[in-house]
Amino acid sequence: MIVLKKILVPTDFSDCSAAAVAYGRGMASVFGAELHLLHVVQDPYTQPWAAEAFPAPLGDLLEQWEQQAEARLRSLIPDAEGGSAVIATLIGSPFYEIIRYAGEQKIDLIVIGTHGRGPLGHMLLGSVAEKVVRKAPCPVLTVRQSDPAATATA
Repeated sequence: MIVLKKILVPTDFSDCSAAAVAYGRGMASVFGAELHLLHVVQDPYTQPWAAEAFPAPLGDLLEQWEQQAEARLRSLIPDAEGGSAVIATLIGSPFYEIIRYAGEQKIDLIVIGTHGRGPLGHMLLGSVAEKVVRKAPCPVLTVRQSDPAATATA
């Protein structure tokens, strides 16, 4: 028997992520699992162009981004559903932070949206979801935005 006690839904607030949140909320409800919503603020200094674009420290700006992300995460859980979820925001590389968080929190399932890019977009941009599937310490359910079941329950 499958037992899910903790379900993690990382989100970038895209439509694909909204579909994943809908799945995650539904699964948490069915299994009586604790729902974790995570947003990773991409650390701009990890980007090759960052040194030129951000010559000054970004401490306050990153803190503001984290606060905004936390408010958006809280808005994803309606009060009618009890408004309960573990909300987390981190700064860093999204793939790495999702994997690290899942391991530290002993997550049983990750539900993540996939943009379904074509081969060229995938080659140029990569895929956080694909990296998570490959390296996650637990099973991963990928959800596409075009899935009618996901958008119907959102």
